[in-house]
Amino acid sequence: MSDLTDLTTLSGDDLSEAQIRGILAQIDLDITNLVREGKLSALKYRTVGQDGQETDRAANLRALLAARKHYEELLRSLPAWELSVDEG
Repeated sequence: MSDLTDLTTLSGDDLSEAQIRGILAQIDLDITNLVREGKLSALKYRTVGQDGQETDRAANLRALLAARKHYEELLRSLPAWELSVDEG
């Protein structure tokens, strides 16, 4: 699949509460592994990427925490409850 040049051709449904909770659980797991320095740690050492860009554990932790905050806000923005009416 080729790279996109813009987002106008993308479409999709909003994330469900269960999907958001799943994303939060995965982020929590990544944070735990990163902090514990386990073999499944998201990033153990400083890494130099293409064009000399670098990342390290602290930067990765900040990115995970920012993502977690975003998904928590998304979860809070969902309706607290739904009403259905039987018209029968």
